[in-house]
Amino acid sequence: MKKTGLYLMFIGVFLLLTNHDAYARQADDSAVTTMDQVVVSVTQTETTTSGIGGNSVTVITAREIEERKAHTVLDLLKTVPGVFVTSTGGMGTSSSVFIRGADSKNTLVMLDGIILNDPSNANRSADIADINLDQVERIEVVRGAMSVMYGSNATSGVINIITKKGGRVPEITASMQGGSFGTWKTGGHASGAVNKLTYAVSGSYLTRDGFSIADKDNSRIPQGGNTDEEDGYENLTFSGNIGFEINENFTLSSTLRYVDSEVDLDDYAGGYSGDNIISTWVPDPDTGAWTNTLVPNPDGPTHKRSESDQLTGQIGINNWFANGWFESILSYKFSRNDRQAYDNDNLPWYDYTGESDEFSWQGNMNFDTHVLSLGAGYFNEAMESLSSGVADIDTYTLSYWLQDQLFVGENLVLIAGARLDDHQSFGRKTTFRIAPAYDLPSTGTRLKASFGTGFRSPSLFELFSEYGNPDLEPEKSRGWDLGVEQGFLDDRLTLGVTYWEMDFENRIGYDMLISRYNQLEGDTETRGVEVSAAWTPVKDLFFNINYTYTHTRDPEGNRLVRRPENQVGLTASYRFLEKWLLSMDARWVDERAASPYALDKEGNPVGTLDAYTLVNLSGSCDITDRFQIFARVENLFDEYYEEAFSYATPGLSGYIGLKWRLL
Repeated sequence: MKKTGLYLMFIGVFLLLTNHDAYARQADDSAVTTMDQVVVSVTQTETTTSGIGGNSVTVITAREIEERKAHTVLDLLKTVPGVFVTSTGGMGTSSSVFIRGADSKNTLVMLDGIILNDPSNANRSADIADINLDQVERIEVVRGAMSVMYGSNATSGVINIITKKGGRVPEITASMQGGSFGTWKTGGHASGAVNKLTYAVSGSYLTRDGFSIADKDNSRIPQGGNTDEEDGYENLTFSGNIGFEINENFTLSSTLRYVDSEVDLDDYAGGYSGDNIISTWVPDPDTGAWTNTLVPNPDGPTHKRSESDQLTGQIGINNWFANGWFESILSYKFSRNDRQAYDNDNLPWYDYTGESDEFSWQGNMNFDTHVLSLGAGYFNEAMESLSSGVADIDTYTLSYWLQDQLFVGENLVLIAGARLDDHQSFGRKTTFRIAPAYDLPSTGTRLKASFGTGFRSPSLFELFSEYGNPDLEPEKSRGWDLGVEQGFLDDRLTLGVTYWEMDFENRIGYDMLISRYNQLEGDTETRGVEVSAAWTPVKDLFFNINYTYTHTRDPEGNRLVRRPENQVGLTASYRFLEKWLLSMDARWVDERAASPYALDKEGNPVGTLDAYTLVNLSGSCDITDRFQIFARVENLFDEYYEEAFSYATPGLSGYIGLKWRLL
């Protein structure tokens, strides 16, 4: 990615050509956030948080996104109850999202309903390190098995990133910011309407010198110049939505997003990371015998990097019949992922290409007391990796689902559904889910529960690579939760507690004895408690705190790696003097089990990763109605921590930026 000047010029021209009025819709997002939020990820229909039944859902709103001034989607997910995020280094490096203690492969991640889980990834998990917050309107996190609506991979939860749509009030903003680690970002957003067509487009370019991925502050790994290299990152993102209203009963919509990124990498060998690690023969100091071993090579080349391109999009057709009684939703969604990496000698290291195409239809019949939905879909995924000996292979799944949203009076909501998936390789799989909720009229207490099953089909890599096993069966899961929510002080204070359990069967893992993927014997169990409290003491002051307890055990009774047993998240915001806004997000993370492959420089198992506390601050000032200055301080107390052993994390760092509207 060396065409920086061209990209910046393109963004500049884009901003000059799209000159409209802006900030008009920003003002009144300071209302109490306990009001109902629109949610689409639970039922694939628009409903509110009071109508989602017993499902556990967190919505990161447009207000929170604006207030916290975070860099990426991952930054915002880190304080969501029941969710834990890890990265192997700085911005843009490999990331994992764990929901309710399950593996990252059990989380389905979507952008406007487009599946981001990469078919070319070894276990078809989603790495969303490159997804920034350009044009993101809100993020919906649904916890619990959701295969009934989304099929494979949605076994522990779903994350749906919803982007901004155009409106009748025209809007354009431009921004630039810079800060620690040589970080610079510039971008712009424009939206509006022309007759019956609405649009929303954005573009940004980020460059970052970064810091060494290999942790220079970790005394348990080799140093001596082998953790000195700065590992940089670049990200170019374009995103757009277009809608067209043919008439009041017929609309078209489309989404397109393109991400081009490049991140510098370090070696990983011997149980730890380093700028350059090589295999060489060294003499034993006691016996004098020569042995082949891995040693740091601080004077060696450091060209290791990964380059990736991601293109996602969707086209939707919505029709309403019989005065809105019947809604028809027909859509086509696609995703294209291309990853190439080069080693320290600048030679090709690996290549992966993953593609997915989905055609689906859902019909919603709105009766007086319930909404009945019928759906069918065709999902095709393909991958190719010459470095792994995988030719162009693909497989498809046919899906059929039925769902009912039942509303009994004003107090009982019951959502139930069933699904049949017919996979080309392993055949049919049936899942179901039921999620009731009941509001006690006398106290305003909400009682909620859910029970559901899920599955994860083997990935193409697990089936057909040189390490693959074509006899693999799907992973299966079942889970339930039970919770209560209570409002106080005219709902300015809300409390919620949920207990949950999940069991996973037929987990797929790499079997060292046979050197290929295999079904693991026994069940993996996770269970825990999620506690949350949201408080708005006055209009412009808001607090949200949550605590998550997560107990995990694999079939051998061991804790699952990199998942804390306890974690606490806190967010707060305060608007004052009309133009000023301060926001804080903090989290405490308990110790975690390290990877069994993590070893120190003496070859000893690492065992556990230490607990840590992080505090981030952000603030903004609307200098005029067209001009805003903002800043963010991350890791305020310069806490030392690692999310994965030997991989560095940023210390105290700061960023400052400007945002304005163009006339």
